[in-house]
Amino acid sequence: MKAKLMEMLESRKDEIIEIRRHLHEYPEVSFKEEKTAQYISDFYKDKDVEIQTNVGNGYGIIVTIKGGKPGKTIGLRADFDALPITEETGLPFASKNEGISHMCGHDGHTAYMLVLADCLIQLKDEIPGTIKIIHQHAEEVPPGGAKSIVESGLLDDLDHAFAIHLLPMGPAGQVGYRSGYCFNGRAYMKLKIQGRGGHGSSPHLANDAIVAGAHFVTAVQTIVSRRLNPFEVGVITIGSFDGKGTFNVIKDSVELEADIRYLSVETRETIEREVRRISKGIEEEFGVTCDLNYENDYPPVYNDPELTNKVVGYLKNANDPVITEVKEFPPMSPSEDFAYYAEKFPSCYFFISCTPKGVEKPYFNHNPKFDIDEDALLVAAKSVGHVVCGFYELN
Repeated sequence: MKAKLMEMLESRKDEIIEIRRHLHEYPEVSFKEEKTAQYISDFYKDKDVEIQTNVGNGYGIIVTIKGGKPGKTIGLRADFDALPITEETGLPFASKNEGISHMCGHDGHTAYMLVLADCLIQLKDEIPGTIKIIHQHAEEVPPGGAKSIVESGLLDDLDHAFAIHLLPMGPAGQVGYRSGYCFNGRAYMKLKIQGRGGHGSSPHLANDAIVAGAHFVTAVQTIVSRRLNPFEVGVITIGSFDGKGTFNVIKDSVELEADIRYLSVETRETIEREVRRISKGIEEEFGVTCDLNYENDYPPVYNDPELTNKVVGYLKNANDPVITEVKEFPPMSPSEDFAYYAEKFPSCYFFISCTPKGVEKPYFNHNPKFDIDEDALLVAAKSVGHVVCGFYELN
């Protein structure tokens, strides 16, 4: 079966690229991917599979491929939402939807998955188990689509879940992996500090919210430098400090917003605890009130070490000319809601390098000029195909 699957994928490389370019032209942002979801559903029409649409809190789709023999059930996930970014690539198939673009590579994820799924459907009698294709909406915007799909119960029978992400970490042909924690978790914080406004000449008659806010900004950085183990990863970025006013007026209140990242559940708990402690301390020290909104978004992505080791073995033993290197990657600072699948099922999330040919310093995901080497799409399809064949011991 493996040889047949790989031949089928190779013969459909142009189709994968064509699908990717179509999706690239017509991107839709998270929770508004109605036409994209319809395109995906239409692809499976008249195919011998079970299709469930509008799964979770949006346009999620689950396609169930039942093999010809009983066995384990795995999930293969590809996300399909785009970003609110104006594309600046100059590609002939650039986005036609103003202010929206696939600057994260989800168009490529969906394109390879559609063709891989179709090939697996044609070969399903040889599969000893069940494969669930998870076309997921809304990866980019919390609460995301993954959590709701997991909570739907439609994946409760999964033994494992797998996914890839296109990243410009190297040339097409390179596949990356990381055992254990591989992507950061993230949290969002908004803090309103209420003081007492007054005249700039008379601070003793007021209570300066800007001074309290400035102290908070400095104090929370000590969480990373003085409360975390030096070998742990944590980032607290105060991205917004809304204190604009008039030069001779003491501000009545200020609002701060922060992006918080961490690479383990323990670090997540430490940062939240300390942020809350510091905000209470600010109240006592400056006589202000702090209204803190702290929301944990996506958990860190954890790759099951045993399963990841097997995946690495499948890829290294593939002897496939399109897979030129299987390389260990460092932990990465972005976040991903694939983490919710990995929390419930032993999972593996790995990476397909896609740096465009001839480019030394590629634009990273989410940049308006982000682009991929489309040869990486076949690498993605065949890599996940090798994992499927390896898992089911199909030669």
